Amino acid sequence: MLTLLGRPTKYCDGVSRRSFMKIGGLSMGAIGGVNLASMLRAEAANGNANAGSQKSVINIFLGGGPPHQDMWEIKTEAPREIRGEFSPIDTNVPGIQIGECFPKLAAIMDRLVVVRSVVGCSGAHDAFQCMTGWDRRNVESIGGRPAIGSVLSKMYGPRDAGIPPAVALAAKTAHEPWSEPGSPGFLGSAFQPFRPNGSGMDDLTLNGVSLDRLEDRRSLLKGLDQLKRSVDATGTMKGMDSFTEAAFGVLTSSSLADALDISKEPQEVRERYGDGKPYKYQYDGAPTCNDHILMARRLVEAGVRSVTLSFGRWDSHGDNFNLVRDHGGKLDQAVSALVLDLEERGMLNDVTILVWGEFGRTPRVNPGAGRDHWPQVSCALMAGGGMRTGQAIGATNRLGEYAAVRPVDMQEIVGTAYHNLGIDVMNTTIADPTGRPQFLVDIREPMRELV
Repeated sequence: MLTLLGRPTKYCDGVSRRSFMKIGGLSMGAIGGVNLASMLRAEAANGNANAGSQKSVINIFLGGGPPHQDMWEIKTEAPREIRGEFSPIDTNVPGIQIGECFPKLAAIMDRLVVVRSVVGCSGAHDAFQCMTGWDRRNVESIGGRPAIGSVLSKMYGPRDAGIPPAVALAAKTAHEPWSEPGSPGFLGSAFQPFRPNGSGMDDLTLNGVSLDRLEDRRSLLKGLDQLKRSVDATGTMKGMDSFTEAAFGVLTSSSLADALDISKEPQEVRERYGDGKPYKYQYDGAPTCNDHILMARRLVEAGVRSVTLSFGRWDSHGDNFNLVRDHGGKLDQAVSALVLDLEERGMLNDVTILVWGEFGRTPRVNPGAGRDHWPQVSCALMAGGGMRTGQAIGATNRLGEYAAVRPVDMQEIVGTAYHNLGIDVMNTTIADPTGRPQFLVDIREPMRELV
């Protein structure tokens, strides 16, 4: 990892104006295995035929399993021990109601889609299925299925040499699967997403070297005394290729630095999104980082194709209703701000927004006022991407136990995202390590209601 010195401006999870420049996997020459330079090299090898595409996706993962019956489909006809404490509210689309914790989203329902009948949840307590559409165990022996961001990295590559095609913002969580960045799977580590504060790499501090001085190649090499000695022994430094220089280009790119610096936004915009504080019910999960959602908008505007993040900790085995009031209100503010912000900038049709978790929660409220795991059915919120919005798709039965109307498989949602990104999911394949072509999803038709 490469750490730049400088005066930090802190964000919600400790990422700062300078410390975001910790490039997970930036290693040069003989140090490290897969690095940013090799990622750029691999992307270039694919030809980047679609590099000009302006389409992107923001995947907001609600780690822990959000309660479907307390968000987008209040079960008014169910007994109280199942219906819970919330009432439905009208939206700006006649005939569609959602939970009372989401008044801002209700006011822009014409720009949204709620899916009330998501099925196919594996039951695993992690982000993998929301990032890929697949059960983690599928083709696990050859590396597993790649996430959307890694597929875009392989197929499209970067729009700009200084902007990674896929960025993962998820704050580190004690339950690590809730902050998964989106695995490259069988595509290999060269297509992993960029993490502004990636972990697991050697922490190389450039003593006395600031961001300004990094522009000077000689100053950089002088600051890397130990690294320089190790690579000089093999002559690697002299043979540094254009892709390693491009890796340094990411370090010196004002575009990436600016995109991650939300202090550049007007105060009015930052207040519109909110900061998600104080953090409540976090425990071993993610904070309610509203500023990550603003940062995601800045990243796609700068040219990032895929942004993933983890918002809150929705594993509400106890005190479910107060948790939804807290997390729901913050999510309502940030996501409504994101949709309107993208619309005002003329970007909404090019950016697909997904908001969902790994499964739903039990219809019956437990003795601790909580809801437990319920993979039989879940829910999702979608926006943008040129979709036909202003819809509520599917429904559960009276007690919220199962999908009674129009079951929507998780793969259909991922397939729809690929369709919105300009990928023909009916015919597109990528080769696995054995050379066998693999479709991106098994259910290859996008949701007919939306396209």
